[in-house]
Amino acid sequence: MLITAFNGFMNRRSGETADVENRVLLAQNGSGEELDGLLRAYSPFLKKAAYLACNRYIDEHDDEYSIALGGFHEAVMKYDRSRDASFMAFAHLVIRRKLIDHLRKESRNSLNGQLAIGEETAAAAEESASLSRYAKAREVEDRREEIRRYSELLDKFGLSFSELADVSPKHADARRTAMDLAVIICSSEELMRETLRKKRLPIRKLEKLVGVSRKTIERHRKYILAMVILKDSDLPMLNEYLKGWMPE
Repeated sequence: MLITAFNGFMNRRSGETADVENRVLLAQNGSGEELDGLLRAYSPFLKKAAYLACNRYIDEHDDEYSIALGGFHEAVMKYDRSRDASFMAFAHLVIRRKLIDHLRKESRNSLNGQLAIGEETAAAAEESASLSRYAKAREVEDRREEIRRYSELLDKFGLSFSELADVSPKHADARRTAMDLAVIICSSEELMRETLRKKRLPIRKLEKLVGVSRKTIERHRKYILAMVILKDSDLPMLNEYLKGWMPE
């Protein structure tokens, strides 16, 4: 329901009048023109979905954009209106899974390459171990620095890193609703601008925009706001670390 409402909001803002799910159906029935039109029209959506998955800005020159494009094409071909909640939510899920699989594969390939080099000689193995120890130490330091930076960002909004576990919704459905709201804010320049300027959630606008009660938004406002701050920041390690508190 949240994503459906958000889709309508974004369509009104961009001036689109065609129903995206009807366009998807036309593309599934063999309309190459409609498929090409969807891929062009939703390029900003692809970049935003890729950004949320990769924690960095993506453009047409990045491999991740091509993967996101392939994920969107797959979503168009496989979307089933009778089974899936909304096309945009389904497409975002497919793109996210494709990119996460890609990132994991890249990570494994990098590690395998390091191990292969390390096996050539004992000296190379020792060097590899030394580099590994250095990398781990640097990772600890980088994570500590990200926590410090995130704590500073949270403090500006009257929040703290230590209370995130306490304010995280306990049930998966509640976390999913809260994260949907965070994604909606991050994907809207207007809502994001107001959130950063006023240092609080635009609860009244959110309540009108989505089918969620003010009481529910208020209950999870700290968690939603913390996730908005995190997604708007350049803190990739924390984004990965906090996935345990976020729905897949």
